[in-house]
Amino acid sequence: MKRSLKAYMLSGVAAACLLASSPIVAQETSSSIRGQVIDQSGQALAGVTVQVTHVPSGSVRTFETNNQGVFYARGLRVGGPYIVKLADGSEYRANTVEGLELLLGQVASVSLIAGMGDIEEISVTARAIVADVAPGPNATFNLTDLENAPAINRDIKDVVRMDPRVFIDESNSDAIQCVGGNPRFNSLTVDGVGLNDNFGLNSNGYPTERVPFSFDAIQQVAVEMAPFDVEYGAFTGCNINAVTKSGTNDFHGGAFFDYTNDSLRGETVDGVKYDNGDYSQKRYGAHLGGPIIEDKLFFFASYEKLEGAQLFNRRPSESTVTQAELDQIAEIAQRVYGYEVGAIVPSLPVEDEKILAKIDWNINDQHRLALVYNYNDGFSIAESDGDNNEFEFSKHYYERGSKLKAYSGQLFSDWTDNFSTEVRVSYTDLDGRQNSRANGEFGEVRITTANDIDVYLGNDDSRQANDMYYKIWNYKAAGNYQLDDHAITFGLERAELEVYNLFVQHTLGEYRFDSIADFEAGIPDRVYYGNAGGTNNPIDAAGTIAYNINTVYLQDEYTFPSGDLTVTAGLRYDWYSSNALPRENPAFVARNGFSNATNLDGEDLVLPRFAFRWDANETLQVRGGIGLYSGGNPNVWLTNNYQQDGFTQIQVNYRDYSEDFTLFDEATANGGTPIKDVPLRGVEDVAAGSSNTGVNAMDPNFKIPTQLKVALGATWEFDAGEFGDGYVLQADILYSKMRNPATIIDTTLVEVGTAPDGRPTFFSLNKADADCAADPGSNPFGCNRWFNSDYVLTNTKGGSSKVFSVSLAKTHEDLGINWNVGYAYTDAKDVNPMTSSVAFSNYAGVAVSNPNNPGSGTTNWEIKHRFTANVSWAKEFWDDNETRVSMFASLQSGRPYSFTFSDMGGAFNGGLSEFGDAVDDRHLLYVPTGADDPLVTFADGFDTNAFFAYLNEQGLMDYAGQIAPRNGHRSDWWGKIDLRLSQEIPAPFEGHKMNAYMVIKNLTNLIDSDWGVMKHAGYFGHINVVEAEIEGGKYVYSDFNARDPQTIQLAPSKWEILLGVNYKF
Repeated sequence: MKRSLKAYMLSGVAAACLLASSPIVAQETSSSIRGQVIDQSGQALAGVTVQVTHVPSGSVRTFETNNQGVFYARGLRVGGPYIVKLADGSEYRANTVEGLELLLGQVASVSLIAGMGDIEEISVTARAIVADVAPGPNATFNLTDLENAPAINRDIKDVVRMDPRVFIDESNSDAIQCVGGNPRFNSLTVDGVGLNDNFGLNSNGYPTERVPFSFDAIQQVAVEMAPFDVEYGAFTGCNINAVTKSGTNDFHGGAFFDYTNDSLRGETVDGVKYDNGDYSQKRYGAHLGGPIIEDKLFFFASYEKLEGAQLFNRRPSESTVTQAELDQIAEIAQRVYGYEVGAIVPSLPVEDEKILAKIDWNINDQHRLALVYNYNDGFSIAESDGDNNEFEFSKHYYERGSKLKAYSGQLFSDWTDNFSTEVRVSYTDLDGRQNSRANGEFGEVRITTANDIDVYLGNDDSRQANDMYYKIWNYKAAGNYQLDDHAITFGLERAELEVYNLFVQHTLGEYRFDSIADFEAGIPDRVYYGNAGGTNNPIDAAGTIAYNINTVYLQDEYTFPSGDLTVTAGLRYDWYSSNALPRENPAFVARNGFSNATNLDGEDLVLPRFAFRWDANETLQVRGGIGLYSGGNPNVWLTNNYQQDGFTQIQVNYRDYSEDFTLFDEATANGGTPIKDVPLRGVEDVAAGSSNTGVNAMDPNFKIPTQLKVALGATWEFDAGEFGDGYVLQADILYSKMRNPATIIDTTLVEVGTAPDGRPTFFSLNKADADCAADPGSNPFGCNRWFNSDYVLTNTKGGSSKVFSVSLAKTHEDLGINWNVGYAYTDAKDVNPMTSSVAFSNYAGVAVSNPNNPGSGTTNWEIKHRFTANVSWAKEFWDDNETRVSMFASLQSGRPYSFTFSDMGGAFNGGLSEFGDAVDDRHLLYVPTGADDPLVTFADGFDTNAFFAYLNEQGLMDYAGQIAPRNGHRSDWWGKIDLRLSQEIPAPFEGHKMNAYMVIKNLTNLIDSDWGVMKHAGYFGHINVVEAEIEGGKYVYSDFNARDPQTIQLAPSKWEILLGVNYKF
């Protein structure tokens, strides 16, 4: 009897470990325990008092079991350890569960077996959960994972990447690509406060330049791909949910310092040496927590500071732009225009500072209050035009940064044994800045060199008048009621958002030159100027939007009497309210037949969720669910419509310069030097306030995009005979289907013909002009709105993803080894990857054969295959001083890319543009069947042998006689290993420890410079192969470019060593 009783109790603890990986979790900042008290015959015991103790803080909560013997403790601190037992003085005796560690937002299940008289009282120690369970549909990482990860960036991304479905793109600001989704569609919450990039300017997923909180402040972090609880919202990708540490009855804290410099970073990649320059970087910080009043009131605070360097890897070369060309451009800029372009620098200094403060108050046994303040101020130096075919002088860089302040308060209350509530209020404000290093001295200049490399100098065109600020209030009131075997959740939430955005391009002008000689002669191919309509004061062009998202939800989680099956069903309802409208533009209405004065007011969504969890036996759990999600679409897509209304700001451009009419022949606004001063006619045209310029708008029938997620998975803990026990195997399938995904179309385009390969051709038409509408070709220049297109945010159809993942994990306690390995397969498709924050860039950023209807294709965000391995080994060689080695390895297939025509929109043929839109370099390539293809002729001097050799080499002849598919090709695989070595050192005080550590990023590249090298085709992934015109129903190919589709991404490829020391107590 004793043996079976102990086995039963241990299975309850094992169930807690398995349940922790379930997708049935809530977007919470706390954890829960669901328990049942039964007698020795398995019958439920009602009215028994259970005591739950959080050991570090001494807080004790008591619960009385219901008629099913069930108690439910909610709103508990994350972590532990916890003790669960019958309350003192109970008439029963039962087992005690000790050492229970709770995971963020998840429910631990425990069983207490009670009896009268002489029943043996057994204490069961709960095992650590995350260390034994491989990443699942929702992967949770505890404090041990955070502290031991090879985290060279001190960022939670260094930890969440251990899940094979999460790829951190180190070539794109460490963007989080989760299950094949757009990084902008993810969400980040910290202590209940949304700290994702609400506005949508950053690729890294944060509202700030780096992680907005100290790494040492985090207690746990979870990545949730398909959580089916109705409390989840505001994302369609993944939700990253973190909670910070709290004070306890014991003072605990620490301090750290780490350092790296140019000599601790690799210089050689793939056999080529790249100078690192001269730089150093240091970080330091401290954290402290403890009691203010024992068992009652606690504090925690952390501080972290970075004093580092932004590295730049652009260098002149014979294959791109030569040093002689750069010297010539700099000399002309100084001699002719009186402007110093700025040096070519390997690095520039950056800073970042983080502060977090937290108060926890156990008001009494029924109520707990948590207050949190989070501050971050930091900046980086960014390249505005950093593609493979671009080069920029250092004064064309810009400082991008922000100051974030976030406040939150949460009250957890147990009103009865069966009813508990959570009330949360939070406020966030962010002041963003994007300042050009040229300081407004010079307009933007783009010069195309002999190798078709665009060289930039002056003020970046998008940073000439740019400012942003937003504030968000969030309110939540939720209740949980235990009704027999039903756990009923209900709640109300509201988010109030207000955004101020100043974004006016070309207030200092943009000047594009086709050659260095043209730059010297002052003959631009094109000049742009833009400013506030009527006033030429960019402040007048700022836009402010405000809207609210309201949410109500109801959910029932039913656990069958056997305790083996739990079913959850719920409904979430979101609705939007807003009073602010863009200014209506009558000319836009005349052209399009609908108003641009639309917003999200009245839009609503019904989001049902259903899930199940079945504990088939003591070692196998099966789970699944289906649910509808919404959120993650950046607010910047909406603010575009308030500023680009045709009145608020006016953009003009001029293309009439020649040897007879240069910049030096043109009057400037203030009589100054050209480019230092803008053209007078531009100022006059903007002052006239024409409303006939292009407009950004939202389709009045626009629907909030949603995503359907369906998940099925299993976790199996098994023995492997002579190879040991305690293996955990996990497999998951996640299917997602987009509903009403967002896209951008150009509503001025009308279909006017067919290209030789069958794709449609278009004309950018002034539809308000009846004569133009009747015959666009009769007056191509008068009817064409090529440079004044209307870009409309609307919905499309298509897009889905299928993700399969499997992982295996084990802890060898006798050897001090903990390991897990994982694999994920992703097949993800979309219509428009929506790669940018600007309407035009979202329109232009996708490779197409039909610009307004790209069709479904492989998404830019897909990583088809990804393998991960995480191994940690620890041993105490002397006394209790731990030596630890932690390694993380990953291997993933490359990013997809497309082969395209170049300069297909630049020439007129028969009065119409080639394909009809105003975007070069993104129209998918037609692959000829051979030199005698009836649809193609080749210009004089065209090297057909080299051309077809290139097509064969790139695998394009697989599509001979067809249009090459979007993202039909893939960059090389990329793999690397990161390593952390640490050694504890005795400290002078008992209970204190010092730790010296070294982190090696990309150990593979340190071993061999040809290893660990990332290559891909650039951010948009468009590989321009050949120029073409349409003549006589055929393509005429010219200017073949045998371009290597892939270029080395230096930052992810170079090894780097970080040296550090910390002190903990």
